[in-house]
Amino acid sequence: MKKILTFALMATIALSASAAKKKAPAKDANKPVFTIIKENPITTIKDQNRSGTCWDYSTLSFFEAEILKATGKKYTLCEAFVANKTYMERAIQVVRYHGDCQFAQGGSAEDVLQTLKKYGICPIDAMPFPGSLYGDSLNNFNEFFGVLEPYVAAVAKSDAKKISKAWKTGMQGILDAYLGKCPEKFTYEGKEYTPKSFMASLGINLDDYVSITSYTHHPFYTAFAVEVQDNWRFPLSYNVPMDEMMQIIDNAINNGYTVAWGGDVSEDGFTRKGLAYAIDDKKTQSLQGSDMAKWLKMTASKKRDIIDSLGVTVPEVVPTQEMRQERFDNWELTDDHGMHIFGLAKDQNGKEYYMVQNSWGETGDYKGVWYMTKAFIAANTMDFLINKNAIPADIRKKLGL
Repeated sequence: MKKILTFALMATIALSASAAKKKAPAKDANKPVFTIIKENPITTIKDQNRSGTCWDYSTLSFFEAEILKATGKKYTLCEAFVANKTYMERAIQVVRYHGDCQFAQGGSAEDVLQTLKKYGICPIDAMPFPGSLYGDSLNNFNEFFGVLEPYVAAVAKSDAKKISKAWKTGMQGILDAYLGKCPEKFTYEGKEYTPKSFMASLGINLDDYVSITSYTHHPFYTAFAVEVQDNWRFPLSYNVPMDEMMQIIDNAINNGYTVAWGGDVSEDGFTRKGLAYAIDDKKTQSLQGSDMAKWLKMTASKKRDIIDSLGVTVPEVVPTQEMRQERFDNWELTDDHGMHIFGLAKDQNGKEYYMVQNSWGETGDYKGVWYMTKAFIAANTMDFLINKNAIPADIRKKLGL
């Protein structure tokens, strides 16, 4: 009897296992399987939440990685400190121009660099946690900028022949109410610092950082201010051919450096699952058995579903210098997101992707990391901040660095 029960139990287990095996979802052959080629150390994934501060989060993550490379120490630097200082300086410029320039949440890597140089920085714990001052658990700039933008506009567009200094006091009050007051002194690991002395202790040289871009409406190997609205400080970027721009990124990653990247993620090929492809619309729609008119009428969500289903087989365009310039001039290539490139990987077909730290929390299939093809980066880069020591020697020589 015991033997019968034992065999019956074994048969039941075998049948259950067989049923479970049959119910297991089929493996998606198109889903990327990544092999890491080079991964440089970075700090934790951050979450900008409902704020237009990708420029702040991505560039501070870049500097955290630079400090980690130089000293081996991990820091979490304070985005609110940078935002507080930056929004005041941007408001002052808007008022000086009588409102004939943009005041907005967005910014660039240069805003972070200039804040570190001029004001220093503090660790995140030296200011209130993002969102906590108005009862949220993360940044939510809806009410904040609903108050701030009209305030700046009222001053900048004033009919007064002379404005008083009082508006700056009011502006600072709004900034401090929503972001927290920037500390004059604070204690970190038992030692007292000012923001400037803390910056000086971090082990990096802020004069080592330069911006790189690639367009033909300015001569190569010269520097110019990229003509986008959030470049309100008019910082200069070194202009190199597209192929050399990509060489700089590869050289940086392969030599242990990372890149503070700014570019366009509004393209159909940038999915919410953590992938980015420079898709070839014509070839992609033909694979779906539809004509171009039908493809163009699809919603962005539907297109992304198709792209996700194609995965590693999605057709990509081959970016060219001419394509970059045309898309920039006709407003297709826009400056809408800042991210942090820190590694290189390849899929099962050998195609290479950059590993890119985002600031949307641990979202997507890769917990806050995006895998972006080299074609996507070549096509959609606006500019990027990098340590000049990460630039190949021959290109540095051409730039006079």
